[in-house]
Amino acid sequence: MKTLFYDGGDTRLPSSVATIGFFDGVHLGHQHLIGQLMEEARRDQMASVVITFDVHPRQVVDPAFCPQLLMSKDEKLEQLSHTGIDYCVMLHFTSEMAMMDAETFMRQVLRDALHVRKLVIGYDNRFGHDRTDGFDDYVAYGKRWGIDVMSSTSFSIHGTEVSSSLIRKMVSNGDMPAITLMMGRCYRLSGRVVGGHQQGRLLGYPTANILLDEPHKLLPPNGVYAAWVSGEGLGNCRPAVVNIGCRPTFGGGGLTIEAHVIGYEGNLYDHLLRVDLCEYLREERVFADIDELTAQMGEDVLSAEKALKKMMEKDNYEK
Repeated sequence: MKTLFYDGGDTRLPSSVATIGFFDGVHLGHQHLIGQLMEEARRDQMASVVITFDVHPRQVVDPAFCPQLLMSKDEKLEQLSHTGIDYCVMLHFTSEMAMMDAETFMRQVLRDALHVRKLVIGYDNRFGHDRTDGFDDYVAYGKRWGIDVMSSTSFSIHGTEVSSSLIRKMVSNGDMPAITLMMGRCYRLSGRVVGGHQQGRLLGYPTANILLDEPHKLLPPNGVYAAWVSGEGLGNCRPAVVNIGCRPTFGGGGLTIEAHVIGYEGNLYDHLLRVDLCEYLREERVFADIDELTAQMGEDVLSAEKALKKMMEKDNYEK
């Protein structure tokens, strides 16, 4: 996949079949849409292009809006690269672009600049300044300006349509297995290891304190999770216990994300890590003393190992 950051002008892209959207999560519904896009591109012998945005469009329209994102921009590009598309165009979304109506956007950006000849629209997608236009309007504009417009089909699992808004609700509820089912992978937190309080190391369970690379990342409820951790210095995924919370036993404070990589004793400071949350184990709580906390941490390690082993056995069975 070739990535192009667009902020105006002719891109010199080849004629293409494209789709457009924010694609937060690049979940199985998105992948279903992209699969239809690629099928159309192969049939028409044109390039396949996913067009997305560098920021959530609503942030430009409403600066007070604080998005709750399922993934960072870099995570989005990484996941899109796994789909097999030819190009990803990252639009620099501006106030001027936000003021374009759908027809102007299709003519000036999609046709003239990006050379889109066929547009595959998500079954519930809307674009343009006032969002009042619907699919029939897009078809009419396309006929006027030489873009063939078609609608994708929705994608459901067990009768439930997969969507970013649904997955956000699942994240807020801490339903990690359901998120994995809808996304096709575990929910990921990414960031750099920064200095922490070192209490975990003193207790025999050293933790990596992770500063997220996406400040608007939606976090699941505070608590303890079974996870896989990978990244610099770790190589392949390693089992881990992850605590999201405010360390109430040590007097509380700001929210932290701390990962204890089971069986690992190296130094991860300043390393970039990927944390794939697989299962919620328990809520965060205050312990009477350090001994009680240490005993619980040992139980958390056993619970995480059991949950991750069960997950691996299930995956192998399904394959």
